Amino acid sequence: MINRRNVIAFALVTMLPGFALAQGAVPAAPVKVVATFSILGDLVREVGGERVAVTTLVGPDGDAHVYSPSPADAKALAEAKLVVVNGLRFEGWIDRLVKASGTKAAVAVAARGVKPIAAEDDHAHGHGHSHGAADPHAWQDIANAKAYVANIAAALSAADPAGAGIYEANARAYAARLEALEAEVKSAIAAIPAARRKVITSHDAFGYFARAYGIAFVAPQGVSTEAEASARDVAAIIRQIRRDKVPAVFLENVTDPRLVERIARETGARMGGRLFSDALSPPDGPAGTYIAMMRHNIRTLTAALAD
Repeated sequence: MINRRNVIAFALVTMLPGFALAQGAVPAAPVKVVATFSILGDLVREVGGERVAVTTLVGPDGDAHVYSPSPADAKALAEAKLVVVNGLRFEGWIDRLVKASGTKAAVAVAARGVKPIAAEDDHAHGHGHSHGAADPHAWQDIANAKAYVANIAAALSAADPAGAGIYEANARAYAARLEALEAEVKSAIAAIPAARRKVITSHDAFGYFARAYGIAFVAPQGVSTEAEASARDVAAIIRQIRRDKVPAVFLENVTDPRLVERIARETGARMGGRLFSDALSPPDGPAGTYIAMMRHNIRTLTAALAD
């Protein structure tokens, strides 16, 4: 027979603040998190699950290099418990926005602990530019994305200790998916003849991909889309394409396609398709998540280079 007194006592306990949190349930109000751009937003959602409400400042197909924050962005930061940034000076505007918003949120750097590609490394990877700063596009190496996920899980756990177990479990599960993705990428590139592993892209966003997976990328723009390519840079790349018989050129979703299209016309190189570098596609597009983006990019590359 059910003891009515015990049932009432249990009901009262479950109404106490923190009971649901202690059991790992979804909090009454999700933890508000701001991510600076769409790729980070996806990683935060994967780790945070239903416990977080993520606001992404630079959305799908947006260019974080040239982004101008709005008053709504400042409001989002002011209301947030946590702000997740890439770091490596990718978001040149974020420090000003944090200050202007007056937010009390913790700021987590997703790329913390990642070994950056420095300017002097660029020539080793076929870029031929001197930028004087680290390349911020570290997520293009899936091993670095796993470091991002670990940093995000730690930051969420600090902001919401009651959910730490959930964040850690989500991070472990997602890291396993990333390991499977990395094996897929390496297998696909192994099928490309070594002599054909050379491509042209709009801006220098794939240095980490090049270092990790052995494809040489050349770009008329540097690591930021803020700097326009000079006529001298373009002429040098055209000569290199002809000399090295670079088989394909690729557009990017965050850059103006006209420069790459001109290079393709002048060299006869094949238009290999569109790569996603600094931003995801809209959710219904081919790169709506980080994993979908990396899978799309490697399929696009191999389709153009493997034959």
